[in-house]
Amino acid sequence: MNRLKGKIALITGAARGIGEATARLFHREGAEVIVSDIRDNEGQGLSLQLGKRCAYLHLDVRDEACWQQAGEYMKTRYGRLDVLVNNAGITGFLESAGPWDAEYSDLESWDEVHRVNATGVMLGCRMAITLMKEHGGSIVNISSRSGVVGIPGAVAYASSKASVRNHSKSVALYCAEKGYNIRCNSVHPAAIMTPMWEAMLGKGEQRRKIIKDIEAGIPLGHFGDAEDVAYGVLYLASDESKYVTGAELTIDGGILAGSEARPGQ
Repeated sequence: MNRLKGKIALITGAARGIGEATARLFHREGAEVIVSDIRDNEGQGLSLQLGKRCAYLHLDVRDEACWQQAGEYMKTRYGRLDVLVNNAGITGFLESAGPWDAEYSDLESWDEVHRVNATGVMLGCRMAITLMKEHGGSIVNISSRSGVVGIPGAVAYASSKASVRNHSKSVALYCAEKGYNIRCNSVHPAAIMTPMWEAMLGKGEQRRKIIKDIEAGIPLGHFGDAEDVAYGVLYLASDESKYVTGAELTIDGGILAGSEARPGQ
């Protein structure tokens, strides 16, 4: 307990999924947590559940003005920011018209996915550097397994998550060169059961079959939970990782350890 005691932490996309699990864990570990999202009802509900040491902030990560307002809010209310978790992200399957494959990819869909996943992270890192450079801090950017390998049917998502992976390294090196004592790392989840999967899994027997097929390719044999990722984020946010920057933490049940996790029998 108290691994983040006294730290001020802002988490984007925190109303559900990995963001929610991270907010809950950070709060248990003593942080002052700012839950941010565009899902105001869910975000405010989570903030009320957590109670003391928690606040809700509406934040559309695509919008530069929203990030400027968030920076002012942090300075006015807290005077600083110790941890930023850039978690907000979309696959595009529910949020854009598509198609999303390499041959027919729709430009508007491509742009929307990149605005959230890549531009949103850039804007968040920029704000965090401004707030953290006097006293240091930790930026944790949520990328994906898809930022490391190609995804033929989701090229915008894969490209945007690769951008997060590389931008994290650039931020880490920039801050080190400037002597800012700001660490920046990326986390690469895969096969984590969150609401993001709902559009791909379907319902009933179809859902069970798809889950079984996916789990056959996971060395550990099952989907992970959002909290599995949250614990990795906690490590990178805490002072326990004070010598870790520009690194990638893969949380995928072993998928990326081999080119084919578990061949069918």
